[in-house]
Amino acid sequence: MSSPSSQQPEEYDLVIIGSGAGAKLSAWTFASRGQRVAVVERKYVGGACPNIACLPSKNIIHTAQVVEYARRGEEFGIRMREMEVDMPAVRERKRRMVAGLVETHQDLYHQSGAELIMGTARFIGPKTVEATLPDGSTRVLTGTNVIIGTGTHAAVDKTPGLAEAQPLTHVEALELDHVPERLIVLGGGYVGLEFAQAMRRFGSKVTVIDRNSRILHREDVDVTEAIHSILRDEGIEFALGTPIQKVTGVSGQTVKIFLHRPDGEAVVEGTHLLVATGRVPNTQGLGLEAAGVQLAKSGYIQVNERLQTTAPGVWAVGEIAGSPQFTHVSEDDFRVVKDNLDGGNAVTTGRLVPFCLFTDPEFARIGLSETEAKAREIRYRLFRAPMAAVLRARALMETKGFMKALVGDDDRILGFSGLGTGAGEVMSAVQIAMLAGLPYTALRDAMLAHPTLVEGVHSLFESEPTVPAR
Repeated sequence: MSSPSSQQPEEYDLVIIGSGAGAKLSAWTFASRGQRVAVVERKYVGGACPNIACLPSKNIIHTAQVVEYARRGEEFGIRMREMEVDMPAVRERKRRMVAGLVETHQDLYHQSGAELIMGTARFIGPKTVEATLPDGSTRVLTGTNVIIGTGTHAAVDKTPGLAEAQPLTHVEALELDHVPERLIVLGGGYVGLEFAQAMRRFGSKVTVIDRNSRILHREDVDVTEAIHSILRDEGIEFALGTPIQKVTGVSGQTVKIFLHRPDGEAVVEGTHLLVATGRVPNTQGLGLEAAGVQLAKSGYIQVNERLQTTAPGVWAVGEIAGSPQFTHVSEDDFRVVKDNLDGGNAVTTGRLVPFCLFTDPEFARIGLSETEAKAREIRYRLFRAPMAAVLRARALMETKGFMKALVGDDDRILGFSGLGTGAGEVMSAVQIAMLAGLPYTALRDAMLAHPTLVEGVHSLFESEPTVPAR
C-alpha cells in the first residue's frame, strides 16, 4: 500500500465518493447553496441507475413488451407476415437514452456548481480523500463533511467453475448485440425475472435456476405462484430448490449447470449464463480504515439511523449503507442526510418502502405482506379483487393478476400487493393514503376518474374482507 500523499489538501465543504442517486442529489443541493462540493466518480456519471441498471433495463423491458405485442398482433386485429428482433438496434435505442441521461447529469453538475472529478477515490486520513485521475495524477481533497455513496455490484459466488464461466451480469446483458439461443438465469429475484422474461420475448429459450423452492421466496405464496404461472406460460422453464454443484464451459459458447436433486444429478445446458443472485458492497480499495469508518458484519458500511458512519463527519447513503437496494431509497437517504447536515434529526426508521418488479404484468407492494403480518402476529382483514374486476384492465384485455390489501382494526391500510398491469401506479395511490393515515374507506368512496387502473381500488375495498386465522 502506498504511503499517504504529501500533497496539500484542497478544502471543500462537502466531498462525495460516488455519484449515485443519494450522492448526486447531495452534490447538486449543497453546491447550489454556494458550498464548495467535489464528487469523485470512478466510471458512471449519475451512478448505476441511469447507466447500467434501473432505467436502461426498463428501456429493454419495454422493447420486449413491444415485441410481445407484435407477436400477439392478431389479438389486436393486426396481421404481420414476419417479425425479426434486431438486437443491435435494441441496444442502440438503449444507448441513446443513456447518453441523453448522462448529458442531463453533466448539465446539472455545471448548473449547480458542483465539481465532478472522474477518478478512483480512497481515504488517506480522517475526512481526507485521494483521487487518482485517469492520467495517473492525484488530487487530495478534504471536506468538512464526506458522503460515501459507492453502491454495490453483482455477486459471483464461489460455486466451482462459475467465475471461470465468465457469466453475464446485468451490465453485460444490457449490452448484448444478439439474442442468446439458450439463456440460463441464476437467481429468481427481481433482476433475474425481469431479464428472463425480456430475453424470452426476444426469442431466447430461458431457464431460471434458484436454490429456493419458490421464486421471490420472501413474498406471499399466492403472489409467487401467480408470477411463476405467468412466466411459465410464456415458455420460461424453472429449476427451483436445486443447489448447484458446479458449472462448466464459458458463457457465450456452451455452459452446463450441474444440479443436485433428491432423485439424482441433473444438468441444464445453455449458450449464455446470467448471474443475478445478489449484490456485493463496493468497499474494496476505499481505505475506510484510514478514515475510521467501520463495516457492519454484513460487509456494508456501519451507519446509525441518521446515516452517520463510525467516523465523525462521514456519512453513507444508498446501498453501501445497507439501505434497501432501490434508487428511491437512496434518494430518501439523501433527504435524511440533508436534514441532518442542516441541523435536524432525520432518521431512516419507520419508512414506508415501496417495491416494484417490472415484469409484465408488474408486481408492486407497499407495507406489510400477509407473511410478515402473520410472523409479527398482527391482526388484519384481507381485501382481495382480481384484475378482471378493474374495467380499464378489461378494456385493455390485460386481466392477469390480482390486488389485495391488509387493513387493521382501526380501518387503516397496513399493506397492499398488486400483480397486474400498472400495479406500480396503483400502489403509489395506496401509499399516499397510508402516509396520510387515511382509512381504507377514503379510497373506497373516493371519486376516481373512469376508466383508470387506480379506479381498481374501488373493486378492492368494496370486496368482502376475510379475517385469516392467526
